Amino acid sequence: MPWFSDEQGSEAWHQARRGVITGSNFRIARERLKNGNPSTASLKYAKDVARERLGGEAPGKHQNKAMQTGSEQEPYARTAYEGKTGNMVDEVGFFVSPCGRFGVSPDGLVNDDGVTEFKTMVSSDTLFTAAVAGDVSEYMDQCLGYLWLLDRQWIDLALWCPDFKRIVIHRIERDEAAIQALEKDMLAFAAVVAEFEEELRKALAALDVLAA
Repeated sequence: MPWFSDEQGSEAWHQARRGVITGSNFRIARERLKNGNPSTASLKYAKDVARERLGGEAPGKHQNKAMQTGSEQEPYARTAYEGKTGNMVDEVGFFVSPCGRFGVSPDGLVNDDGVTEFKTMVSSDTLFTAAVAGDVSEYMDQCLGYLWLLDRQWIDLALWCPDFKRIVIHRIERDEAAIQALEKDMLAFAAVVAEFEEELRKALAALDVLAA
């Protein structure tokens, strides 16, 4: 699978992700209303991706405080994970599917069959939901996306609690039925993006280009 070695968060890394449906947004892409239609958030994300594919700029992609803290804490989380498991993590960049529509940025690969994803427990709500109660459903679509696109057998979802210097590790094994369901939903979402892309392309073609 093609991949970019640029540092995560760098300008080159952001450019590689333009117009790509990314793993961190798989959960939003799959959101549905009770009637089965895509949620407002899902449609908004589809429009953002379509806009980027035609050279536009989608708003609201700056790092918030929680994301910044997560980036700053990742090296410590990695060290804690390696110390606890004995697994050495190979840092990697951004992987793009051969079709160019999907991409993932794992926090690391382990040997030939593993993936790691580190989540820093910034908010107390996240701490109690994920680390204490063990509810990691918010991260499942992203984790399944790694197993799907990278063809790996397992992922260690590592929850890093920096203030307590503790790490909680959830081993998620490959589940073919869940991966197939994810793939089906993501292909359906990609079709929605393509519809918005074509709609926008036609609208732009009918408009005059204004001089700067």
